[in-house]
Amino acid sequence: MNKKFKKYIVFWLSQSVSQLGSQMTGFALILWAYTQSRSAMTVSLMSFFNYIPYILVSIAAGSFVDRHRKKTVMLVSDSVAAVCSAAVLLFSLSGALRMYHIYAVNFVIGLMNSFQQPASAVAMGKLVPEEKIAQASGMNSFSSNLVMVLAPVFSASLFAFGGLWIVLLVDLMSFAVAFFVLLLLIRIPQDDPADMDQQSVFEGCGEGFSYLKRNRLIFTVIITMALLNFFSRLTYENILSPMILARSGSDSVALGIVNAVMGAGGIVGGILVASGRFSKDGVKMIYLSAMLSFLLGDLLMGAGRGVIVWSFAGLMASLPIPFINAGQNLILYRDVPAQLQGRIFAVRNAIQFSTIPVGILIGGFLADHVFEPFMRRQGALAQFLSLIVGEGDGSGMAVMFLCTGILGSLFSFLFYLSSTGKKTK
Repeated sequence: MNKKFKKYIVFWLSQSVSQLGSQMTGFALILWAYTQSRSAMTVSLMSFFNYIPYILVSIAAGSFVDRHRKKTVMLVSDSVAAVCSAAVLLFSLSGALRMYHIYAVNFVIGLMNSFQQPASAVAMGKLVPEEKIAQASGMNSFSSNLVMVLAPVFSASLFAFGGLWIVLLVDLMSFAVAFFVLLLLIRIPQDDPADMDQQSVFEGCGEGFSYLKRNRLIFTVIITMALLNFFSRLTYENILSPMILARSGSDSVALGIVNAVMGAGGIVGGILVASGRFSKDGVKMIYLSAMLSFLLGDLLMGAGRGVIVWSFAGLMASLPIPFINAGQNLILYRDVPAQLQGRIFAVRNAIQFSTIPVGILIGGFLADHVFEPFMRRQGALAQFLSLIVGEGDGSGMAVMFLCTGILGSLFSFLFYLSSTGKKTK
């Protein structure tokens, strides 16, 4: 096995441990927040404050990352995020934890992620041989979805046993493992930054935008993924937890099972991608996989009325996601020069993820103030929809899943036709 790739495996394992801790904290905070407020908007705002600084800073962060040591950027970013978790732990132990504390902490963590993620993406390109990019992407999907399986189970168990503080303590311990592995064991090759010494941050950003303007396929992929991200944040990655809690009588076990099955689907998808036996056509991997995820995942989740159907819907929604990620990586690492990757990945993040906070806010608002009240009024259309999604709390959010399932799959198909045309010209 390639020596660089072995280093990447060690890096990947340590980062997976850290991700498990942070996901456990995220799940525990969702449970805590929803039981405090019983509002989907409250949960949506947690994600909103995490993404806003990420979007605003990402454009400039890429130029910064390209000019500095990626290892240092990751160590500092992760350390600041750990301080935020420690602050939540102290507030929790003192009984003074409030929602605005969580919003503030998520804001800072989002700010750190705007530097950490492009640095990590560039590090992957430096540690992984080009011929193993798809496999590495599959490994990342495997670990992130394994975390999705384990985090709800571990988090719910620890939360029930000792409360929020013990989950936060595990999070800090996992950070320490990842920090010292990166500090002591991983060496990330550093490009000569001399050619960028005279560039301002904004000149670096302009260079990134200029490159995307010239490369129409990459630009189209980023723009269309931004729209698909909007649909996914309206429902799946936003109001899924409130909907299941509302429709199951606040059954955290049911929510944990659905999240675990979603993670299992991602694990299977990650293994399939890592096997390297599938198409290396990035466009097909992105758009056909997205169409399958929306068509089966969202529609079934909206129509489902119990844990079994919700779990199957989650499986069908999550299994194609590793193929989407691998398709993007195939195109980006193949076409983007190494010395531009930090800027391109950061600009990509800023554009592609700019629709996420919008989707989060609109999704929370539509759930609380439009679709839920609409289904309670029991008009003619509401009665018809109730034949599909059922009645009671959460039925309005279920209708939202039907909408994103139809729109997301339709746009995925149209974007596939458009991108195929660009690629063949």
